[in-house]
Amino acid sequence: MSEASDTTTTTDTTAADANDARNARKVREGVVTSSSMDKTITVTVTDRVRHARYHKFVLRTKKLYAHDETNDAGVGDRVRIMETRPLSKNKRWRLVEIVERAR
Repeated sequence: MSEASDTTTTTDTTAADANDARNARKVREGVVTSSSMDKTITVTVTDRVRHARYHKFVLRTKKLYAHDETNDAGVGDRVRIMETRPLSKNKRWRLVEIVERAR
């Protein structure tokens, strides 16, 4: 019987290791461009990417839909969002915090 208990403890530790690896999620910071939807904000994320051939920095923008449970964020706010499971057709991010309020 002791052999069976040893195998269960080893599978428990491997399950815990797999769980730690799963929780590493992408975090982005951007500006809210729309908050007119209920519990949803549109965040524009801008990244500086070096061009492969010309080695010049290019600004790449991406529009992401994020879940805002309390409808707290407004247009112009700088926010931090985190990747999550699909919440709707386009929503794959959730609001973590509001870094800076719009003036």
